[in-house]
Amino acid sequence: MKTCVSLLTCSIIALISFTAKAQQFDPLIINDTTTVPMVLEETPSFDNYNFVYKQRLDSLQDQVPLPYNEYVQKYIEIYSSRKDQMGKMLGLSDYYFPIFEQALKDNDIPEVMKYLPIIESSMNPKAISRVGATGIWQFMFATAKGYGLKMDSYVDERRDPVEASHAAAAYFKDAYAGLGDWLLAIAAYNCGRGNVDRAIKKANSRDFWDIRPFLPMETRNYVPAFIAAVYVMNFSKAHDIEKQDAEIALGTDVVQVDRYVSLPVLAKALDVEEALLLSLNPSYKKKVVNGTSASPKRIVMPRVTLDNFTPVFNVLNKIDTEEQPQVILASNTGKRTGQGAIAVQYHRVIRGQSLSVIAQKYNVDVQDLKVWNKLKGSQLMPGQRLIVSKNQGERALQIPAKPTKEYISYSPDRGTSRVSGKI
Repeated sequence: MKTCVSLLTCSIIALISFTAKAQQFDPLIINDTTTVPMVLEETPSFDNYNFVYKQRLDSLQDQVPLPYNEYVQKYIEIYSSRKDQMGKMLGLSDYYFPIFEQALKDNDIPEVMKYLPIIESSMNPKAISRVGATGIWQFMFATAKGYGLKMDSYVDERRDPVEASHAAAAYFKDAYAGLGDWLLAIAAYNCGRGNVDRAIKKANSRDFWDIRPFLPMETRNYVPAFIAAVYVMNFSKAHDIEKQDAEIALGTDVVQVDRYVSLPVLAKALDVEEALLLSLNPSYKKKVVNGTSASPKRIVMPRVTLDNFTPVFNVLNKIDTEEQPQVILASNTGKRTGQGAIAVQYHRVIRGQSLSVIAQKYNVDVQDLKVWNKLKGSQLMPGQRLIVSKNQGERALQIPAKPTKEYISYSPDRGTSRVSGKI
C-alpha cells in the first residue's frame, strides 16, 4: 500500500512539474484571472431559457459572436445580482473605456474587447492574482516583457492602463491571426495559445463551444463570463444596477517629464490628495516618476488651474534635492551602503504568505523575488528569509543631472481633457 501511495505521489508531482514547465514556456500565456466566479456544475440546468436575454445579446452582435446558452445564462444571473460591483464598473468605465477603445482602435481590434478587464481585474490597475498576473489586463511577467512592457525597480507598466491596453490589443491581434476566431482568441488570453491549440486538436473543431470541455476549467467559464459581462454592462438598467461615482479624476491633463518628479510633492502643488494622484499614476512603484531626457515619462494629473499653475510649473521644472531623496529611499531596515542607502532588504516568511502577497507588500515583481532568491518554484516555508529589495539604494542615488531645458511640454489625455499647450 505504501509503495502504491509513493508511486501515485511521484506521478502527481511529475504531472504538476510538467504543467508548470508547459505554462512557463508558452509565449502567449496570460492566466489566473482575479474576478471570474467559478461555476462548479459543468452542465448547468437550462429550464429558464430567457428569450429577452437572447434578443438583447443578438442586438449587440458585431465581429465577436455573443451567443446565448446555459453557460452564459448562469453568469448573467451571477453578474446581474452583483449590483454594487457592476455599479462600480459602470462608474470606472467613464475613465477607462476611452483608454481601452483607443488602444483597440489603433490595432483594429473589436471594441467589445474593452469589457475583458471587468472579469480580469474589476478594472483595478493594481490587481495581482495568486500567480502574479498584474494590472488592469492581468499580464504575466514573461508575456508582458514579450509585448514590450517595462518592469524595473521604479515602474511596472502592467499597471499603466495606456501601455497595458496597447499590449493587450497587440496580443489579441496575434492570437486572432493564429486562431481565426475571436472567442478562441479570448480563451487564449486566459490560458495561452498552447492550451487552445491542444483543445482544437482533441475536439477536431475550431468552435469554442466544441473545444470547451478540453480547456482548463477556468477558461471554460472565462468566455461565458465575458459574454455575460458585456450583457450586464449594456443592460444594467433592466437589472436595477445604478452607476456609482468613480473615485478617480475624470478631467485630466498629461505631461511628459524628462527628469525625476516626486508625486507627493506634485500632489501638494496641485492641492489634491496624494492618493488621487497615485491612482492616476499606478505604474510608479516608489511615488517617483523617473523621467530622463533619453526616456521621458508620462504623468497624469487633474487639470491645472490658474491658482496652482505656478507651483506645478516649479515642481515639473526643478529637481527638489531636499525632498526627493526622502521619497526615493524608503526607511526600511536592511543592509546599508556607506552613504546610508539600502542595498539589500530581507523579509521573514510567515505562515500563509505567498510570493505575490510579499511582492505586493514591497512593490516588487514576483519574478524579481524568484531571481534574487534563486527560487525555482513558488513554494515558501514559514521562517524562510527572502531578499525583497536589492541594490535599490544604489540605483536611487543615480539621479541624472538636471537637464538644460527650462520648460516641459504637455498634451491632453485622450478623450478626457480639452486643454493643450506648454507649461
